[in-house]
Amino acid sequence: MDLKPSGSLKIDTFSMRIGDIEGIELDRLHAHSLSVGWPHRAEDWQFLRESGRGFVALDEIGRVLGSAMWFEHGADFATVGMVITSPRLQTLGAGQWLMKRVFDKVAGRDLRLNATRAARRLYLSLDFQPEKTVYQCQGIVRAEGTGRLAETRGDVRTLGEGDIPAAITLDGAGFGVRRAALIEKLFAHSAGYGLFKGDRLKAFALCRPFGRGHVVGPVVAESDADAVAVVRPHVADHSGSFLRIDTHMDNGDFAALLSHSGMPVFDTVLTMSLGKRLADFAAGGPAMPKTYALASQTLG
Repeated sequence: MDLKPSGSLKIDTFSMRIGDIEGIELDRLHAHSLSVGWPHRAEDWQFLRESGRGFVALDEIGRVLGSAMWFEHGADFATVGMVITSPRLQTLGAGQWLMKRVFDKVAGRDLRLNATRAARRLYLSLDFQPEKTVYQCQGIVRAEGTGRLAETRGDVRTLGEGDIPAAITLDGAGFGVRRAALIEKLFAHSAGYGLFKGDRLKAFALCRPFGRGHVVGPVVAESDADAVAVVRPHVADHSGSFLRIDTHMDNGDFAALLSHSGMPVFDTVLTMSLGKRLADFAAGGPAMPKTYALASQTLG
């Protein structure tokens, strides 16, 4: 398979050219994601631009018709996201053209992304392998009706700047890759709760503005009970408002909390990998941390 990117691509009756996403006005990026029904606000685009890098595809008069971003974590790993093409161009090679540009920048890295149904054929053609379903759970939440309060083995409290190093370590164990810069940035934009046993952080959940309301993630914990303990306060904080969580969990007490609090499954995407598989990153063992909720579908 030839992955060498070209500098331009002839589409239908016009040509597209590549541009750096940094040079595009936020309102144009916002309109671009709205064109395919994605909920990202201009502020969400700005957060992503500050966290990663990306390309846009532009037509002759500068309209944004495609985008693709990547987020590097160390020298060996990156996530890919915000791969959007105008609906009428999705079958004409625009997505593959953008992905080849990304491949040129992340050569040698293991890659992970979350694919919509419309994009799965594209990623399969690029040798990405299916991994796990991600359940997009969202709705107007209510603190009441969240079920019986499970016994919490530890103390739940709000997180502060001093908790960032412990959160980076816990997130790295759950995600399989250390994401220090991203976790620091998420802390700056989020409210957080942590479960502590003595001075040790056992679980945490961050919540920040996103899309129609707020998104909770990442959530990292050793067990369903611990994950519930750090997510439940966010549900209480946002009772009567829109809340979203993206999770691989489809059963157990954590999944039950989401359903009972007003966040049923709205949609699904598919985690896919190129290079190392998810199992290659797993620490293993019943007492090891797990990622109960993604930071976002784009960030993983």
